[in-house]
Amino acid sequence: MRALHPDAHCELDHKSSFELLVATVLSAQTTDVLVNKVTPHLFAAYPDARALAGADPAEVGALLRRLGMGMFNQKARNVVGLARGLVERHGGEVPRTLAELVELPGVGRKTANVVLGVAFGAPEGVVVDTHVQRLSQRLGWTKSDKPEQIERDLMALFPKRDWDMLSHTLIFHGRRICFARKPACGGCGVNDACPSAFHAEDVGRKAPRSPRRGGAQA
Repeated sequence: MRALHPDAHCELDHKSSFELLVATVLSAQTTDVLVNKVTPHLFAAYPDARALAGADPAEVGALLRRLGMGMFNQKARNVVGLARGLVERHGGEVPRTLAELVELPGVGRKTANVVLGVAFGAPEGVVVDTHVQRLSQRLGWTKSDKPEQIERDLMALFPKRDWDMLSHTLIFHGRRICFARKPACGGCGVNDACPSAFHAEDVGRKAPRSPRRGGAQA
């Protein structure tokens, strides 16, 4: 799979670990494409942690909203809060440990490992997003649907040196070939090693929502 996607990489545009951290927080429940449209404007106004730490969250939220970002108020509070945490506790620099990163507003284990892996080449775990979760299940690498357990399973299967690139490769494969609906198994270069090949659409997808009580039935 790595050979199929030699260009696999983090698709969030950034010029520093600070920009990557903010971009990753903004990417929650939205696309990298939208984040990459928003961040040049955000960083033009607030180029570093100290500038963003001094910002009014309402003004940052208005900027995010104007640029089409959803959840703009919460995300504004998070990025201003994390910038203040960087200034107050880390001299304005992005810390290099998971324990310190997850103390910042809006930063969970997944975001922390994106930053540790991409910016510093030292992830403390595997990033498990929806693509990584789906493909790990389809490839038979995990039986869990819980990100925390999936991460532990992947960490047990792969050496630490591969953790960062593992997530990028799975994400690229999920975006290009192993789609949630109608995965392109016929054109997949690893279908001979995939236990879900040619019936992968039945694996790794969320169950449909139950109809609401009193609602019309199909």
